[in-house]
Amino acid sequence: MVYAENSRAGGLGGDLGEGLAGRLAAAAADGFDSVEVQFPGADEIAALAEASARHELPVTLINVPRGQGDEVGLAALPGREADFRAAVERCRRDAARLGARKVNVLAGRPERGADPAACLDTLVENLRHAAGQMAQDGIRVMVEPLNPRDMPGFFLTGLDPALEVLEAAGHPNLALQFDLYHMAITEPDLPAAIGRAGPRIGHVQFADTPGRHEPGTGGTDFAAALAALRQTGYDDDVAAEYRPAGTTSDGLGWMPGFRRMLA
Repeated sequence: MVYAENSRAGGLGGDLGEGLAGRLAAAAADGFDSVEVQFPGADEIAALAEASARHELPVTLINVPRGQGDEVGLAALPGREADFRAAVERCRRDAARLGARKVNVLAGRPERGADPAACLDTLVENLRHAAGQMAQDGIRVMVEPLNPRDMPGFFLTGLDPALEVLEAAGHPNLALQFDLYHMAITEPDLPAAIGRAGPRIGHVQFADTPGRHEPGTGGTDFAAALAALRQTGYDDDVAAEYRPAGTTSDGLGWMPGFRRMLA
């Protein structure tokens, strides 16, 4: 079970102490097996690596830097290829230092009026580049579709467009980051969507829908979703990327049931 530190979105663990190192200590105490960190700062890598080693809590995944200001990714932005490549290189160094097995790429929000075909071509080429660079260090690259309700204007929304991008890129080091929260909003039948994605799934995150809080606060049928996930053969991390309805530790009653369903 993965603890997802997602400070930009509120994330899991706003009450877990000072800095990422303190959050890792609390995640270990709460029984998580590893962590993912959305956007660790350059000045946080050393402390994060030390805390990961000290608490024997591996860092599973980090994101390629999202850009500046309110940008939410660079990969589908024509004309920003150099910025994306610089972000990939920084992420590659950070992931290798942290021992992260995976990185996630966000497509971003193109400027109003941008040519969708040009955005798609840019995304495909940027994903190929990231996949090739990361493969040198044995790091797998994810691409994540988001839902347009939470992220209006985001280029990659819904499962089928994401699968089409992976097919177009055609790189063996690329996979799908399947967030049950986003997919529950864009896909009418979540278990069927999981089956459709099948072996393309390389990483899984979850939150309940609506509200993006912990399991049991919304209407997502996690038993059905996790059963469908098992049927695909997926046998890797599932990450708790949600906004706690209260304190993090008090809201972990879902964890034993999840462990049983994933066994």
